[in-house]
Order: sequence, then structure tokens, then C-alpha cells
Amino acid sequence: MTTTTSDLPEAGTVRLVDHLAAELARAGVTHMFGVGGANIEDLYDAVHRGGAIRGVVAKHEFSAVTMADGYARTTRRLGVVAATSGGGAMNLVPGLAEAHASRVPVLALVGQPPTGQEGHGAFQDSSGKGGSFDAGEVFTPISRFCARVEDADSLMDLLPRALAAAQTDPRGPAVLLLPKDVQQARIRLPGLGSAPTPGVPTSAPTASAARLDGTALAEVSDVLRGADRVLVIAGEGVAAADARAELAELARSLGAWVAVTPDAKDVFDNRDPRFAGVAGVMGHANVQDCLRRADVCLLVGTRLPLLARGGLERALAATEVVSLGPERPFVAGAALGGDLRDALRAVTGLLPSRSHACPQHSGPLPTPMPGPVSPAAGGRTVPYAQAVAAVEAALPQDAHVFVDAGNAGASAIHLLPAPRHGRFVVAVGMGGMGYTFGAGIGAALATGRRTYVLAGDGAFFMHGTEVHTAVEYAAPVTFVIFNNNAHAMCVLREEFLQGGVRSDDLFGRTDIAAGVAAAFPSLDVTGAENAAQLRKALSRSNTGGGPAFVAVDCDPQEIPPFLPFQSFAEATGSNENADSKESSDERRIVPVG
Repeated sequence: MTTTTSDLPEAGTVRLVDHLAAELARAGVTHMFGVGGANIEDLYDAVHRGGAIRGVVAKHEFSAVTMADGYARTTRRLGVVAATSGGGAMNLVPGLAEAHASRVPVLALVGQPPTGQEGHGAFQDSSGKGGSFDAGEVFTPISRFCARVEDADSLMDLLPRALAAAQTDPRGPAVLLLPKDVQQARIRLPGLGSAPTPGVPTSAPTASAARLDGTALAEVSDVLRGADRVLVIAGEGVAAADARAELAELARSLGAWVAVTPDAKDVFDNRDPRFAGVAGVMGHANVQDCLRRADVCLLVGTRLPLLARGGLERALAATEVVSLGPERPFVAGAALGGDLRDALRAVTGLLPSRSHACPQHSGPLPTPMPGPVSPAAGGRTVPYAQAVAAVEAALPQDAHVFVDAGNAGASAIHLLPAPRHGRFVVAVGMGGMGYTFGAGIGAALATGRRTYVLAGDGAFFMHGTEVHTAVEYAAPVTFVIFNNNAHAMCVLREEFLQGGVRSDDLFGRTDIAAGVAAAFPSLDVTGAENAAQLRKALSRSNTGGGPAFVAVDCDPQEIPPFLPFQSFAEATGSNENADSKESSDERRIVPVG
């Protein structure tokens, strides 16, 4: 490759950004999400002129990252986000932190001021020169790869490295810092003129499967062959590896119960007789009961973080644990690393060739919950259980579901079965409120499927203006807002932990549906007053091609199925009638939320 600095285009040359856009298309990228600005506008121009990638303009860079995140989680392709320098770049940080924590492959292309202005008082300078901070030092801790593209030639080395780092276990974000003059540089490439096919990679995937360790394979297989009762706890890694079929086959061979982590509800059929429920602080008591009865607990595609193991620690300590997945879990036990699909197939191949039913169990019965701490005064509210049941009745089985943080999210994780042929995504890496608005849009635009976003009013007020993006791009997203006019999880913590002396997180009533309807006259908006109206509005949204918005009022004092709150309620006598087999030690306050 050669570079020219002439202001006039030279025959047989392209801008570096044109080459970059073409290479992304060759890698299978179909969408680029972001917010424009002076130091990234050349890339947007190249994407527009190239035509192989669709540029999507978000309202905020955090949501642009989550769009790329949702795109990646539903397509298993690399998500791409682009942002300008300064505040635009810094707004990427929480979204990239989520992708890093949840192992989601995202490439961030971040504009920078021209190299000649670095250290000389450039607007939005983050070169680390002349007293400015270094953007590389900001992004490095939350990325698998971060580099500043100092000149056009260096991109030829840095881009493949970034793509490989994002898509190799442990996966996560890669960041390229692109000065404006480098983006504009003209380069000559051999074979210029070949056009990529949109969405079809022209080379093999960059991530290569690590060879399985024979000793670890034998150890894990021996443990499983000797077990009469096995509980499998499966995580998001199963979805990332597209290993659902292999998981189901192993469960049949073992005659095992199967539980899932809160962020992986879709990796095993929730209606299968083997399904034990959700593990951890938003989960089902049946999982703990199966774990107590099990000889072995097999972790598949999960490190079992606190949200997934809260309330299970004593039973885990008394049970032999083995694991399959590229990263060692947080609990001790024999571990088989490497490619998850290969590991599942290898272990299944070493088990007796048979399929048998799992031992009897109660299944994922909902946890009995007490009534609101102090019911909301005035107005009509819909209990979470009724609202979630309405969602379940309307939800298409090929839809994607994105669940936001908060009391409504905990209720959905506990109560709503995952669609059989769609994703059920919860961003538990950083747990950022408002994640779902961008992520749901990214998933819907990438797959064309109806996508449900389930969020509270707190999340809506953070990033719900991305509804504008859904309207602009006619994304098939149904936004369902559980409006309790509060940061209700904080309200309950204040009630239980601090005596309820503050009301900072209780707000005056807001008619979100009316506000959204006024802002977007073309949008199908419903303010549902009861579960029947909610179900009707959701069913109607399924028949349309674009977005829809439904809000329903809930009680901020209603206690969701969240283990810390159950512990608090029991400690204060609010749950005297709840049937629980757990000891006081096992029902202790879990330090999350």
C-alpha cells in the first residue's frame, strides 16, 4: 500500500475511510451505529457512498454502543459503533464497559482531532499531549485491544488485530482511535475495485478454537459418568457459541436438570421438562432444591458470578462442580476450557449412548411474594405478575426480548418464559439502566424480527429518547414501559435498609404514554390501564412493521422476586405466609442491587 498527501484525488486511490468501510463489509458487518461529528464525518460519508453497510444515527453514544451490542448478541457478528472526539468519545465508556464485562464483540471507531493539532490546544484533544488526557488510557481497561492509528499504513496492521481481538475468547470491545487527517489520507491498494457482498464475510472467522486439553476432558467426563444426578447451570456463553443443540444433547445423555443464569434464559427451552428455572438472586427455589439433590453441578458457558449464584453458595460448597467454557468460573472445580461447542460434543461423546428423563422436580414455580410495603395512594396500578403474563400471552415465539434493570426487569426474568426461537437478553455485566432501548433497536434492525424492550420509567428517562431512532428507521420494536414513577429498587432499599426516611427516589406521576404520543404522532402509543389493555396493545404491535409503545402503571412499593428484598421482607415479617425451605443462613441478605 502507498499513501499520498495531495489534496487532489489521485487516480487509483481511495480515502482510508473508504478502505475501512469496505473491509468491515468484507468482515460481514451490515450496520454501523453511532452519532456524527466533525472528527468522524468522513467515515459516515464513506459508509454512505459504499452502500454495503447501513449507517444508523442514534441520539446518544451510549445507546449507539448498545445498538452494536444488541446487533452482536442477536446475529453473532461483530457490532460496530462510531463516534466523534471529546464528549462523544467519552459517552461510549459505559456501553463499552458492558460489552467488556459481558464478552460482546464490538468495534469502536473513535474520531480524533488532526494529528498536527495534537498538543497545541486542539478542540477535544485527547492525545495525551500538551496537558490533554490520553483517550487510549481511558479505553484500554475496557477493551481487548486499543490503538491510535497514527498514519494510514498502520491501519493495515491494526484493523485485523482489532477484529481478531474482539472476536477471540475472551471476546469484547476493540477500539481504534482515528485522527481526522488519517481518515482522509488517500491510499493505493492492489486489486482496487473488487466489491464486497453485504453481510457475507469474505474470509474465515478470526477466532480460532483452542485445542481441548485431553487430561481435563477425561477428568470432567469421569466425574459426569459417575454421577446419578446432575444439575447443569448454563450461561450466556452457550448463546455466544451457538451451542444450544449441543447443550440439549448433553442434558439428555446425562438425564440432567437444566437451570440458566439470569442473562441466559433463552439457551434452553423453558418449557422442557428438564428446565429447573433461573439460578441466583432473581431465580427459582427449585434450582436450589435440585442443586441440593445433585451429585454434580455442571457449569456450561458461565463463570457463575454473584447474580447467578446468590443464595446457592452453601449448596455449591457441598456439591462437586465441573465446568465447560473458555474461562474458569468463580467457583472451584475441574474445568475444561477451549471452544464450548467442541467441549460439549467431546464430553457427550464420552458418555454412554442413551437418553433418559431427569429425576422428578417441581419446575420453575414462581416465588410467592408479599404485597406492596405500602400500596400506592390513588390511581390504578397493575401488578408485575399480571403485566408479565400479558407480555407472555402476546409475545411471538421468534421475537427477541431485551430486559432492562430494576424491579420490572427482575420480575420479567423470574416470570417470563424466553421465546423458543429468539434471544432473551439481560445486560448484567454493568447492569446499566437504559441499555435496552439501543440494544433492542440494534437487534431489530439487524434481524428484522419483532423485538420487545421491557423497561421501567427510570430506564426510559435515561435513554428512552432512542424511541426517536426507532421511529426514524421504522425498527420493529415494541417498547413496554412499567411506570412506577420511581427508582423503585432504590425506594425498597431505602425502606428496608434506611428506615424509609427519604423519598428522593419517589417521583410525581408522569403520563409517559401521552408525552410520547404527542412527540411522535405517527407512533402507535397506548397507555394501558389494565392487563387486558396491555395484552391487546402488544398483540396489535405484532401485526405492524414498525415500532410501538405501551406504558402501564405499576406500584413502586411492590416487592419483586429479587432475593435481597425477599430476605428483607422475611426479616421484617412481611412474608410470614411464604413457604420456604431455606435456612436463615441461606436466606441472608445478598449484597447485590
